[in-house]
Amino acid sequence: MLDVNSLYCYLLLCTDFADTSLVAASDGRIVGFAAAYRPPTRLETLFVWQIGIEAAARGQGLGRRLLKTLPQLPAATGVTHLEATITPSNTASRRLFEGFAKTQGLPCIFDASAGFPAALFGAAGHEAEDRVRVGPIAAVGKAAGP
Repeated sequence: MLDVNSLYCYLLLCTDFADTSLVAASDGRIVGFAAAYRPPTRLETLFVWQIGIEAAARGQGLGRRLLKTLPQLPAATGVTHLEATITPSNTASRRLFEGFAKTQGLPCIFDASAGFPAALFGAAGHEAEDRVRVGPIAAVGKAAGP
């Protein structure tokens, strides 16, 4: 299940991060998306903030196709790594990144110390977010600079 985010947050994704995000459609309906961005201090990284796949479209490899396509976007020129943070209990997301890395022949490293500890989320009872890093992937084009 996806975290509940404000409509405002999704509007920002649709505008400010449109060039590094994807939407998957089938028969004119949105069935999945991958929202990602390039951290300004680590332009070689594409951080995958969220992936969502409609229940009826799960199990068909759509998540892996979205992950494979993200670094091929023109705005991802020079990206060599995909990253995300994933809670320990989110086995579906963990398997998605592990499976993607395996099919691409890439290392996939989970690192709790590089993510966000549960204490940062306050009293909300949110689990820690462990960082996952996949790569190095073959960089597409030349790295974008300031």
